[in-house]
Amino acid sequence: MSFLKDRDMDNAPSIYEYYKGKTIFITGGSGFMGKVLVEKLLYSCSELDRIYLLLRDKGGVNAEDRLAAMYSSKCFDRLRKEKPDIFQKKVFFIAGDCSELGLGIGADDRTLIVNRTNIIFHVAASVRFYDSLKKAAKLNLRGTREIVELAKEVRNLEALIHVSTSYANTNRECIEEVIYPAFADWRDTLEICDNIDDNTLNIVTAKYLGELPNTYTFTKQLAEHVMAEQKGKLPIVIMRPSIVISSLNEPSVGWIENLNGPVGMIIASGKGILRSLYTNPDLQADYMPVDICIKTFIAAAWARGTQKLKPTDEIEVYNVSQSHKIKGLSMGEIVEVGKKIIHEIPLEGMLWYAGGSLTTSKFVYNMKVLLYHLLPAILVDLVLRITGNKPMMVKIQRRIYIGNLAVQYFVLQQWTFTNNNIVELREKIKEEDRDHFYYLMETLDPYEFFKNACIGGKEYILNEKMENLPKAKAHLKRMKLLDQVVTVAIRGYALWFVANIGFVRRFLESLF
Repeated sequence: MSFLKDRDMDNAPSIYEYYKGKTIFITGGSGFMGKVLVEKLLYSCSELDRIYLLLRDKGGVNAEDRLAAMYSSKCFDRLRKEKPDIFQKKVFFIAGDCSELGLGIGADDRTLIVNRTNIIFHVAASVRFYDSLKKAAKLNLRGTREIVELAKEVRNLEALIHVSTSYANTNRECIEEVIYPAFADWRDTLEICDNIDDNTLNIVTAKYLGELPNTYTFTKQLAEHVMAEQKGKLPIVIMRPSIVISSLNEPSVGWIENLNGPVGMIIASGKGILRSLYTNPDLQADYMPVDICIKTFIAAAWARGTQKLKPTDEIEVYNVSQSHKIKGLSMGEIVEVGKKIIHEIPLEGMLWYAGGSLTTSKFVYNMKVLLYHLLPAILVDLVLRITGNKPMMVKIQRRIYIGNLAVQYFVLQQWTFTNNNIVELREKIKEEDRDHFYYLMETLDPYEFFKNACIGGKEYILNEKMENLPKAKAHLKRMKLLDQVVTVAIRGYALWFVANIGFVRRFLESLF
């Protein structure tokens, strides 16, 4: 039985009213989505009681200092300007680690969470495709089990939001908002990871994953079953975002902290280091702005938390995606949009002329990698060596090539993610909440969105300033001229070689 379908929300409190006085526990709060979640909760639900973030010591920095560093992020510029001191008053850290037993939380802190928490957002995850099975299982699978064990103890738990991924069941073409059969037993998987040595486990991993492409999707799929076992026992909602990219509006237009998905393609192309991608131009890219994802998380917790849990309640699943009822762009369209944007707003210090194309031919892709990635990289590194600078382009291109190999599985196939539930959820949002929590993708202007995303990439990741745009445009013209000269030289040499192939053969014969 669904807790949302055909439900009359007229007598339910608004989202703002619901979150009043609530205590929230968040894992993964220092990540990309986590920061936006914390900012949005503080900004739009300012009368919540407090937020506890699970933070571990990292890179020699303790949890307390990481919390301070987190607040210094530009993600919180709006909050610092409009609601100063709210972060310091309402956000606290809990020292711990999702990959540890008991989440690594001390006894006193655990008692605090058990007695005070009303809502849990489990956002923490290892998202690297090529993590070892042991490492991915430790965070994505065991971490989820430990969250469930903690949730069972929480006295006044109203909602547990588990963030999964739309790509947890990629063996299917159409992925509906249901929990599919597990690819393995999650308990057996944890036991195997705990008891088999790393070398043996790495050897058998590919076979163990079966139809799934990597340890990320595999462990996230099993983690859903850790949650599924609590049907009717815990107030769980599973959220499956697709590729989460820069914000539409909040906390600022174009806010971004990573180069995932289409935005990464545009930025890398704009820097002149990505000139070809092995994918189908007609493939529909499924991406969601981070602020829309966060609105669905907050609204889902409200919808679940305002309904008392019944033993017959299903665990609701939300595909936070756009491929079903919300039309997106194809990969080819994104490339064309990106080219226009990069010529309007070029990036500073581009290493080669901005451009690029897509191909479905692996041979053509590899030839383009050789001609447009590797050879220019060697040329740039040669110039860097001559000028006394450290060469870097070949190393960068190696990383890009490896990165492209990692995502090929996802950019060569098309999936449809049904999103009936997120569409239905937004229609339940009350009029008084619409300014802060209603989400709409259908009216999004792709050009303006990706233009703002590119500006966000310049500002938040590359630390470039818009006042330097004239210089960047001048550099773009120089790179275009260099690209044309090199292209003519390469084509000219190719024509000469073909025209004189007999001479080349005779020369080689005489030489050897």
